[in-house]
Amino acid sequence: MSQTKQVKQLDRVIIRFAGDSGDGMQLTGDRFTQESAVFGNDLVTLPNFPAEIRAPQGTIPGVSSFQIHFADHDILTAGDRPDVLVAMNPAALKANLGDLPRGATIIVDTHDFSKRNLDKAGYTSNPLDKLGEVDDILAGFQVQPVDLTGITVEAVKEFGLSRKDAARAKNMFALGLLSWMYGRPTEPTIAFLEKKFAKVPDILGANIAAFKAGWNYGETTETFVVQYEIKPARMHAGTYRNITGNLALSYGLVAAGVRSELPVFLGSYPITPASDILHELSKHKAFGVTTLQAEDEIAGIGAAIGASFAGQLAITTTSGPGIALKSEAIGLAVMTELPLVVVNVQRGGPSTGLPTKTEQADLLQAMYGRNGEAPVPIVAPQSPGDCFAAAVEAARIAITYRTPVFLLSDGYLANGSEPWAIPSIDELPKIEPGFATGPNHTSTNAKGEQVEEFWPYARDRDTLARPWAIPGTAGLEHRIGGLEKAGTLQTGHGNISYDPANHDQMVRLRQEKIQRIADSLPPLEVDDPSGEAKVLVIGWGSTYGPIGAACRRVRRAGYNVAQVHLRHLNPFPKDLGEILKGYDKVLVPEMNLGQLSKMLRAEYLVDAQGYNHVYGLPLKAAELAEAIGVLVGDAEGREVDLGEHGLNLPADHEEAPNA
Repeated sequence: MSQTKQVKQLDRVIIRFAGDSGDGMQLTGDRFTQESAVFGNDLVTLPNFPAEIRAPQGTIPGVSSFQIHFADHDILTAGDRPDVLVAMNPAALKANLGDLPRGATIIVDTHDFSKRNLDKAGYTSNPLDKLGEVDDILAGFQVQPVDLTGITVEAVKEFGLSRKDAARAKNMFALGLLSWMYGRPTEPTIAFLEKKFAKVPDILGANIAAFKAGWNYGETTETFVVQYEIKPARMHAGTYRNITGNLALSYGLVAAGVRSELPVFLGSYPITPASDILHELSKHKAFGVTTLQAEDEIAGIGAAIGASFAGQLAITTTSGPGIALKSEAIGLAVMTELPLVVVNVQRGGPSTGLPTKTEQADLLQAMYGRNGEAPVPIVAPQSPGDCFAAAVEAARIAITYRTPVFLLSDGYLANGSEPWAIPSIDELPKIEPGFATGPNHTSTNAKGEQVEEFWPYARDRDTLARPWAIPGTAGLEHRIGGLEKAGTLQTGHGNISYDPANHDQMVRLRQEKIQRIADSLPPLEVDDPSGEAKVLVIGWGSTYGPIGAACRRVRRAGYNVAQVHLRHLNPFPKDLGEILKGYDKVLVPEMNLGQLSKMLRAEYLVDAQGYNHVYGLPLKAAELAEAIGVLVGDAEGREVDLGEHGLNLPADHEEAPNA
């Protein structure tokens, strides 16, 4: 007898799809994300790829997952702990079980729970055979065993595919089932499949059939009797799209080219997780973008510096190991004082390290990782959508101050996604290249005559930027290269100089030029609702989400905490020192061993305390909230108990902004 389906209202849900790297979990998660974006939910995603590119099938190192947190209000993270886990095999179950809160739903594909696969995952027996028994390791979870593969193969048999090809559609069955459970629109996915597989009608038909079969399974089976509804989120008026950090960063670089009226040149060597930027920019030749896929990292940045010398907006993209190879060339860009955007999508290291995992441990490398005194500005986005604005800002600084600029993204931002309000191009700042057009200095020759000359290292009195002269402009010929030039405020003729005093002045001028960038930065925004907080939490980059979510938890529990987030890390904003001195305690959460905290302690002599995890994963808001609570207790001289807003919450309920 069929049961009546119930509809339950929720304000948020966290779902994780997990399976082998060949099971299509990223595609499944991406499609569910697009469905949720079309529905109007706020969302944040966390794709998690295997560190092993060719990990053996069915093993824990080969598990790929995609987590999506969607809600009817503003959220900041992909969530600490999933409410729902879809596990395609024993390895996926074992790898992710420890992240689940009690009461979580587990939908597991029973088909691959063979002895061979159980052995690979490290199980001595099948946990699905012990449901409800004394030694049930899944006790406390809502386990729904479903033969996803078997049902899928049966559903697509009319298309005449091999069993292997038919089984590949199981991810679409899972997507259909979850789409039914959470009331997601189906039309976007069907349209996507029709476009993706237009040239292979059998594969197209099988995937659509599997997707519909999953939906119908949820609708008709007595296994699933509850359907959940998460209403659209209230957002500011505008046109939105779901966007990843790498895509937003690419669009930001194109926009910077439009607003500066400069052709864009990218010299890059493909490297995880930055390769998508190269792939995306190569599609935008209509906007004056030229891409060069170089043979190595050094060639990529060398070509970019050449393009900058030629008057283009030059970019090079890489990850930390690539920065190590590019360091000499970055020093050349510092020496020649040419605009250059150096994008570092940080990953777990050192060396090759963990190419698919996130980290933010390249801050000190960006700050100091060159020979000599070679200061470089540093800009860091805080969310996937913010990568767009950060890219425009990095280009502004590079062009205005004639300097290479580091843009520090990371794997979490690069591959994660969120709704992004598409800006009008007119809303973006105009960037003026201000090319040199003629002589800029008058001198007296041996005959006592006044002579008009071009001095390539004469400096703007406000920015200390040198002129940018396009090669071939008559009368603006000048010497370029890495040897020290005469370029002080008094002598900017740009000839090679070995004078000790000149070198000292040039070093100081290049440093002062970077410091003057702070004059163009807006005041920092301190989030301190009560105005009575004694603890300040300061972060940079992708820690913005976990810090914000943790602060919401602490405030909801009845305690005061302030938050400030840094986009500019070199130079620091001019008001940062005063802000830091206004609080008794300063906490610096980072995905490294305390790099920003070192910089803050050195610059401002404050007792900045680190909260440091280097797991290759984003910080967890609940754990961070507990650390903030301890510091609040120390500052206020009382015991702090976050109660249900701390680690003991049965599910990951990130607080709303007004909480």
